[in-house]
Amino acid sequence: MDLPSWFEVIIRSATLVIVLFLLMKWLGKKQLSHLSFFEYVAGITIGSIAAEMSTGIESNFAHGLYSLVVWTAIPFFAGVIGLKSKKARNFIEGTSTIVIQDGKIQEENLSKEKYTVDELMQLLRKKNAFQVADVEFAILEADGELNVLLKKEKQPLTPKDMQMDVAPEKVPQMVILEGEVVDSALAAGGHTRAWLEVELEKLNVALDNVYIGQVDSYGTLTVDIYDDKINIPTANPRKKLLMSLKKCQADMESYALETDLKDVKEMYKKNAEILERVIKKSEHLLANE
Repeated sequence: MDLPSWFEVIIRSATLVIVLFLLMKWLGKKQLSHLSFFEYVAGITIGSIAAEMSTGIESNFAHGLYSLVVWTAIPFFAGVIGLKSKKARNFIEGTSTIVIQDGKIQEENLSKEKYTVDELMQLLRKKNAFQVADVEFAILEADGELNVLLKKEKQPLTPKDMQMDVAPEKVPQMVILEGEVVDSALAAGGHTRAWLEVELEKLNVALDNVYIGQVDSYGTLTVDIYDDKINIPTANPRKKLLMSLKKCQADMESYALETDLKDVKEMYKKNAEILERVIKKSEHLLANE
């Protein structure tokens, strides 16, 4: 029984989606990043073959599959050979070319890569380099991307240049997702649910109304709420200090109750009492807007 042509096209297309997915998984993630010239040609050919196989119902489907496998195997084995031989890798994938050195364009290298000055300047502007004289090195990579190193005096200042010690940045933790607390992320940042409740109270935001909540490396909570018409108030610095003092005092009392070491218990209890007196004396100042 012959299938209707439209149904055969659907079957062929669905089959090819699965086949191409498996073939691309076999090739690896490199095919998803910048392509070399060789990989670019192979990718276009594979796509053309797949398109012809989907709609060309008069063609032999099996022959198309054989062709897809061959065109997929070629870049795969070329990549394997490139891993074992630098000469082969340079031949297959190409090499990088210096197009600017010490603020001067290397005209011969630029012509060799078939680039015009206008094209070079366009690539430089994408790297926030608007003057050739500001560039120490500009290297055109094998995949066509231009990497630029500005001269030292043109580079932005960094804490290292100013001999400053800075704390390492940590990945922001998503502690609230769609109104639910992500306990694993909260624990990874060294925080508790009690801390999160205090921070939400500072922002005057209910947990159920939070779409996403993130904590940065400095322990600051930022939230995106469902109702975008509501303006989230900025936490008052004095109130924030007061709440931090209260939390510190509560932690000291809690640890004094938990520890079995007599000297440590007395020390924490004594300091908790001192901090409590400080809070009482300054609360009327810190609580006001």
